[in-house]
Amino acid sequence: MPTPAQIDEQIALEREQVRQGLKELRNNTHKLEEKSYASASVYGVVSIDELLPLVVARIQDTHLRIRQGSAGVAFAEIIQFLKDLEPEAASVIALKVTFDKVFSVKQGQSTITNVAAAIGQAVENECMMRHYERNVPGLLNVLKENYFHRSIGTTQKVTVIKTLMKRYEVDYWKGWNQTNKVKLGGWLLDCIFEVSNYFMKTIRRQGRKTINEVSPTPEFLSVKDEIMAQAELFSPLAWPMLIEPNDWTPDGKHGGYILNEVMRGYDMVRRGNPSLIQGEQPVKFLNRIQKVAYTLNPFIVDVAKTLQERQIDVGKFIPIVEIPLPPKPVDIANNAESRKDYRRRAAEVCNINAQAFKKSCRTRMTMNAVERFKDVEKFFCPWSLDYRGRAYPIPAFLTPQDTDFGKSLLKFHNHASMTKEAEKWLSFQCATTYGRTKDTIDERLEWTLENLDLIKRIAEDAIGNLSEWEKADEPWTFLAACDEYYHCVIKRDRNYTNLPVAVDATASGLQILAGLARDESTAKLVNVFPSERPQDAYKVIADKAKPNVPVHLQPYMDRKTTKRTVMTVPYNAKPFSNRGYIREALAEKGIEVEKEDLTAVVKAVRGAMDIIFPGPMRVMKWIESEVAAAIDRGATEISWVTPSGFVVTQKLMKKFTKRIELQLLGRCQITVADGNTDQVDKNHHKNATAPNLIHSLDASLLHLSATRFDAPISLIHDSVLCRATDMDDLSKIIRKTYMHLFAEHDYLTDWAQQIGAESEPPIIDTLKPESVIYSTYFFC
Repeated sequence: MPTPAQIDEQIALEREQVRQGLKELRNNTHKLEEKSYASASVYGVVSIDELLPLVVARIQDTHLRIRQGSAGVAFAEIIQFLKDLEPEAASVIALKVTFDKVFSVKQGQSTITNVAAAIGQAVENECMMRHYERNVPGLLNVLKENYFHRSIGTTQKVTVIKTLMKRYEVDYWKGWNQTNKVKLGGWLLDCIFEVSNYFMKTIRRQGRKTINEVSPTPEFLSVKDEIMAQAELFSPLAWPMLIEPNDWTPDGKHGGYILNEVMRGYDMVRRGNPSLIQGEQPVKFLNRIQKVAYTLNPFIVDVAKTLQERQIDVGKFIPIVEIPLPPKPVDIANNAESRKDYRRRAAEVCNINAQAFKKSCRTRMTMNAVERFKDVEKFFCPWSLDYRGRAYPIPAFLTPQDTDFGKSLLKFHNHASMTKEAEKWLSFQCATTYGRTKDTIDERLEWTLENLDLIKRIAEDAIGNLSEWEKADEPWTFLAACDEYYHCVIKRDRNYTNLPVAVDATASGLQILAGLARDESTAKLVNVFPSERPQDAYKVIADKAKPNVPVHLQPYMDRKTTKRTVMTVPYNAKPFSNRGYIREALAEKGIEVEKEDLTAVVKAVRGAMDIIFPGPMRVMKWIESEVAAAIDRGATEISWVTPSGFVVTQKLMKKFTKRIELQLLGRCQITVADGNTDQVDKNHHKNATAPNLIHSLDASLLHLSATRFDAPISLIHDSVLCRATDMDDLSKIIRKTYMHLFAEHDYLTDWAQQIGAESEPPIIDTLKPESVIYSTYFFC
């Protein structure tokens, strides 16, 4: 139990989280207003979302009156400029620009002329980009790929496209005159005025000048204050805790942080039904993993600080790299060419620095968290579950579910004495994180023995031997493994270990489906069935599909080409997404594939899966059919209880949305209010149920395993982490739990009864799930 002093310290930390969260929210809002980007603020996003359907309806009404011949003379002048832009796109642009200009802190931005001109200019920019998309799509795509990521903001992107299109002498865009742009922008601004009470025209005197401005109404200022007040309630930062988090209760109350101000934004079950009472086992599991104490790995912290100072990136560790501006030429004041050249070179440096700053964001925030907790002896992670039962840490940093770099910063606080078993698993961790994931365990242990000199060099001088470890598959966790193995096994100046060692499920979706269908052929390929070496289902599918793909693509049909498709099919990935995965895999090999050939490859791969994975493919089709039947019978949601007692509720209603692509402002999803939004989304249920069932069962497997394991444990969905000393015990518990789920119980039949299925589930019944007890590579 924590002492009163420790509780006070934790409360002080949480109050700091509240203060820092408020400060960050307010600073971010102010920065957005300084950059004339208020549309991206909390109040901007919420308000635009509310106004969009109203503005869209207003523009659609005008289009209707045009068809009826009663739109009016004023609109006749500007209709030509909106003919290529749907009402949704025009509304997005107009609202975004209005919020950006009206709430900008820059002088003069909110005059009616400026706002109208800016809206008109933004509409023209979008129409220009669509013009090039229609006429020179290939060239536009090349220019976007090569220049957009190096540009700061939409204005520079437009300038780049205009300049380069003119250089290539294509069907050049003929710009609109300023008068027409102001008229168009003014009309769209009027639409916003008419459908809301959020903006008004105000008159300001400046000397002898009368200035007409767009100003927020008192009504909107009240709404804005309310939105920000609500945002502030949920603004506290989420940090690790200095004491064990409060226990959750089955009704989802009281867990996590001490202060209500911090916990207000966090439920025990994310996106779940708050009225549900969860089973005892999932709650016990959640409270169990919350009691695991962590500490920072000083070796990794020191290496990271050195690389940060030297501005060297490794893997997901990306520090800020600041390139100085070029020196100004001596004749910049009176030489136009020199001035133009300097501005171009300075702009390139600013672009590079801006992109580097964005990329370094997560690393900077992680290092800030390291600085805050560097002197803390131990800390804890509060956890919660998603609506399928999967566990997620509440903090964003210093958690086991971070990036490779973030994970490497953590060690368990509680040590365990070194044993022969621990030596084996530390050796395993070195080889696995280096990239030897397809080797047998003996081959991995042999690799470590053959590379003792490498491990020693890295552990003794990580910076001097950077090139030796940065090429590993997981460079930072490999670095942490080298340090632990060196001190615990080679040098032996440390007789304990507390490094998290990870083992992963092999294609966990297929493992679950193999158990549900009791399909031995699938079980063998995903290491449920014992074998002498780890099986490679991706390669088997590639080999099976190869004869049925175009001859010129057969040499490229390997595990990398099929991996993402095989991984995602159990989660109901359809042929369209399979096409993208296979196209990307072939592109990495330098192969551009034609549409017809790609169709043939996808068909061959999915056909191979029907043959190689008969049980899983039939189960997924059966689930789709039964869920559709349940919805047809009048069900408004699909729910089930997992073997661990977690209650899953899948409630998916239709949302009437229209997705549009804006060339400069990106992808926008517009939700239009409609009286029919209470309709059940049958197709979504059909597509989502099999993946959600699989996720709920792999979560259930870990719920039951973790509560039976009496040592520090952490997890990353279908991966478990513990100390090297304890890995043999944890592996046995996971295998026994899988056996319990699928050998002692016929869960698919139980699930069928829960949803009221009309037909028997397609259980092949060739697998004895108890065979998993002897599988070395079930989790490996």
